[in-house]
This record gives sequence, C-alpha cells and structure tokens, in this order.
Amino acid sequence: MTSKTSSGALPDLYEASIAELQDGLVKGRFSSVQLVKAYLSRIEEVNLKGPALHAVIETNAKALSQAAALDDERKDKGGRGPLHGIPLLLKDNIATLHEEGSYALLGSVVPRDAFAAAKLREAGAIFIGKANLSEWAGARSLQLPCGFSGRGGQTLCPYYPNADPRASSSGSGAATAIGLAAGSLGSETRSSIVSPSSRNNIVGIKPTVGLVSRSGVVPYSSHQDTVGPMCRSVTDAALLLNFIAGPDPRDEATLHQPGIVPDYMKALDKNALKGVRLGVPRSFIRNMKAIEETFNSSLDIFRALGAEIVDPADFPNAEELLASKAEKLVMAADFKADISKYISELVEVPTGVKTLADLIEFNMTHADLELPAPFYTDQSRFMEAAATQVDDAYFAALAQDFDLGRTRGIDATLAQFNLDAILLPTDVLEPKPTAIAGYPLVSVPLGFQPDDVEVLPATPSPLHSQAPGIPFGIAFMGTAYSEFKLISYAYAFEQATHVRLQRRAYVDAIPRTQLTDVV
Repeated sequence: MTSKTSSGALPDLYEASIAELQDGLVKGRFSSVQLVKAYLSRIEEVNLKGPALHAVIETNAKALSQAAALDDERKDKGGRGPLHGIPLLLKDNIATLHEEGSYALLGSVVPRDAFAAAKLREAGAIFIGKANLSEWAGARSLQLPCGFSGRGGQTLCPYYPNADPRASSSGSGAATAIGLAAGSLGSETRSSIVSPSSRNNIVGIKPTVGLVSRSGVVPYSSHQDTVGPMCRSVTDAALLLNFIAGPDPRDEATLHQPGIVPDYMKALDKNALKGVRLGVPRSFIRNMKAIEETFNSSLDIFRALGAEIVDPADFPNAEELLASKAEKLVMAADFKADISKYISELVEVPTGVKTLADLIEFNMTHADLELPAPFYTDQSRFMEAAATQVDDAYFAALAQDFDLGRTRGIDATLAQFNLDAILLPTDVLEPKPTAIAGYPLVSVPLGFQPDDVEVLPATPSPLHSQAPGIPFGIAFMGTAYSEFKLISYAYAFEQATHVRLQRRAYVDAIPRTQLTDVV
C-alpha cells in the first residue's frame, strides 16, 4: 500500500505510513523539522478554523526544537530506529508534563512522562501535541456528548459535518484519520479506543489490561483502563504497540505478563486466517441495518481467506452478563479512589483540587468553563461515584465482573465453540465483556454508512449520531494476551479489503498542506 503523491518522492500526509515517513527521513528527502512544520500547518487548517474539528487540545511548543535535535542526532550518530523523528499525538490524559482536558488540572505538574510516552520518546518519537478527549474519559456523565472537554471543546468526526466522533479517545481518532500526525495513542476503559477508531476509519488496538503500563495516565478504573495505539494501518498500530508494551514497576498489573512480550510486527501475515475458527455472538449484535449487512457480507471474505465461521456462537451467559450491575459499581468506586491517588502524586496542582468531591465543586464554581449549557451541564456520574466506597459489595462486584467477563464469558465461549477469536461489528458490539474481563480488542475499518441513510438527529444536538459516509469497523476479540493472534487476523482482513482507502473525509475536513509546501 502506497501513498505517494504526484511529486513522486514525497508521501501524502493524509495516508502516509510510519515506514514511508521514516524512509523519507533516512534518504534525506525531508527532515523531521519539515515534517513537524507540515503537520502543525495541517492542524492549524482544520482544528479551530474551517470545520473546527477540535481534535487537538494543544500543540507542543517544543516540537520544532525537538525535531531539530533529532535531525542533528541522525546526522551525527544515525537513527534510533523506526520512530526516530516521527511526529505522534497522545491523548491528553497521558502525561508529558502537561495535563488532562479539564480546567481543574490546568497548569498541574506531573512527576514524569507516562511510561508509554517515555518509551516512545526514547525511541525518537516527537509528540506534536495532545489530542482532545471526553473529559475524565467520560467519567463525569453518560449524558455528555462524546469528545467534549472544557479546554478542548467538542471534537467532531471528519467524515460528516457535526458528526459524533464516538467515545473518549475521539481526538486521537479524528486527528489520525486525516493525517494530523503519523499516529496516536488513546486509552480505553469501555470501548474508548475501538469505538472512535471505528467511527473515524482507522485501526485501534485495545490491549489486555496489564500489557501496557497505565502509570502517568489519568485513571478511570484501575481494573479496566488500558493504553493502546490508534493508527491508519494495522502495521503502524503493531509498531507502536511493540514500543509501549512491557512491564513497569509503577503499574502492578504489568508485572504479571506471561513471559516475554512478542514482536507484534511478526504477526503481520496475510495468510493468518487460514484454518482459523471465528465465532459470531449474534445476541450482542443490535439492529443497525447497514452495518449488519456489511458485516454479514464480510463473513464470506473471511471464508475466502481460509477461516471457518461459527455463526451463531453466543455467550452461554449473555443474558446474565448484560443484566449485571457489577461493572457500574466497580467503575464508580475505582474512579473515586484512583483519581484521588493520581492527583496526590502530582508535583503541583494550582487549582488545589485533591478529591472527586473537589472536582464536582470546581465544575460548579466554574460552570461557564466546565458545564456550558445546553449540552454539557451534567455531572451525575461524578455524583454517583462520590457516594461509593471500597467495601464488601465492591469486592463482590469485582469478583462477579471477572467471573462473568472472563471465566463464564469470553473464555467459556472460546472453549465451547473451539474458537481462535470472536468477531463482531465494532459499532454494535456489546463493550461490557472485554471491559470487565480486561481482555483485548482490535478494530479495523469495515465500511461506511450509505449515501441515502437518514441523518439522525436531523438537527445536531449538538452531534449527528448517523449520517451518510460515516465509517464503521469490525472487531476481533480474544482471551488475555492474545494480541498477536488478533493483530494477525486483523492484518489479513485489512490487506484483503483495504476499506480505509475507499472513502476520504468530507472535503473541508481534509487539510491541504503537504510536504511539498515546506520542503
């Protein structure tokens, strides 16, 4: 797959892969400084101006000087590897001496880079900026539109004006979709990597909880949070995962990884689906006609690639799993405890907030910034979490989550039908099983809403949930630490279909600046 422009030597930044960009840097066709300049110009074009996508909450004032230093290092010592001088975006809850999308943490000082950020920086990556997000990863309210933060405003999907960007890593999704950086990181508690990846026509990998450290990441739930790559291809996502996976003494969950982390680039096998058994849990697929039809058609592609499809392959505990209220209690109690712990470890917090109760009070005191009417006034989820405590009921709920999601959920389904993985449309999958289990998901592009689909709601309030041309993806689900297999299946499907290339964002949302404008 190539994204060369008519200029011959320079890649098109809308689609450029990390390998293409690295090749251009190695061969001296352009420098990291020029690459950063081009991406900054692209952000300037569409982030607050024009379509005002609000995908990037802030750009890095030091990006150009960091790029210059990495250019000099390349000349003097050679490159560090495939990420040397490559501009990336990080979701704003991933620490790099900046902070989260809430004004409550504005100006706070973190003790160090988040582990994942440090690993990428060590590899030579440049953080060109921070991606906008659903503030507090959506912990404030279920009623709030996805992708809104007090500082960053309302993120929009670039495939239709005022379209919902889906879930909390929405800025990473929207920005990566149109080439505002070479790739990005997001975080997921409950579909927050895979859902915006699906909606914005990119690839998202939600790793097993414990594969990638959460240290230095603003938490929601220590039992469900994970950090993962959001990129334009499976190859690029696998590459980033290679650098960020591994044990970290500051995150206990990562100290229980089974053996050595594999090289995920070796999972990139076009023939990986031969002889594989994939199950379709039909009871989780909600009625979304265009998506379900495209998904059903894709099953023939899997069969042609050598896979055996078991359909249906429903979870034996589906009804009980969906009815359980345990996850709600665990997430709420985790947030209350985890956010206080996170804030306590900050070097400085100018606003003086220390607890969830302080955050609630801060929002009420600064309602003009944090609770603007009419769409962003709610913080009922905060209120519910504030009333929770870590008690016997909490521990019983946690045990129930693991039993329902792991033992009698995903693992039981894989065993009962002798499956290698589970297959679902990303937009209609039930997020609860993988969320409460802490198990992995990989989403790749599957299709687009038809041009004659009804726009819903007709008047955005403030977003359209359905509209012509909006993308959707397909998700691969597996047991703990099955990322290598899931990536291989996703890669084989991607290479056979190249769905991402079938449709671009709407015209005004596509930045015009290319490397030819700065070289």
